[in-house]
Amino acid sequence: MCESFIWMDNPSNPFRETALNTERLALLSVLTAVCLGLQLLPRPMNLEFTSVISFVTGKVFGSFFGALLGGSVMFANGFLSPYGFAGIVLPFQIASMALIGVAGGIYSKTTTNKLSAGNFVETVVLGAFLTLIYDVVTNVGTAVYLASSMPFSEALIAALIMGAIPSVMHVVWNSFLFGAVTVPLANAMQKTLVRRLQT
Repeated sequence: MCESFIWMDNPSNPFRETALNTERLALLSVLTAVCLGLQLLPRPMNLEFTSVISFVTGKVFGSFFGALLGGSVMFANGFLSPYGFAGIVLPFQIASMALIGVAGGIYSKTTTNKLSAGNFVETVVLGAFLTLIYDVVTNVGTAVYLASSMPFSEALIAALIMGAIPSVMHVVWNSFLFGAVTVPLANAMQKTLVRRLQT
């Protein structure tokens, strides 16, 4: 958890806490810019890096920062995406991506600061599960849109059917990315913060 980065010889030192917050916000800003840039690049269908980066941010900095990054990126993406304005689905995208950031913070409470190869299977399973939740929530948003012309129950079934193949692709991509990226990225972020704060 991010609180563990404060020096243990005097953890209440306000100057060190300020340094921690400054470094945290600076890195968060960089990660948000990177996520948004990746979101706007041409890429294969449902290949995205925001989920895993939001999760890792939550793991390293806590649920609030993970949710803030995920929600902020999806808000901006909703207006700037090359696929067009997200419309009524946007709040569902923001909420579900923020949830992934929160999940990273919860995951941090079950692990040590430094992850190992043993966490690979955990992160793959979490990636698949969280991506499935994201897709279900955003499909509900699509159903809300479709419900303007049909009963909501029918709209929901239609949205889930239309989203089935994209969802499978999304789950496969994110399972791979969570397994390949979570451990090295989380450890690198933690190591960078510790090094910066000790200089």
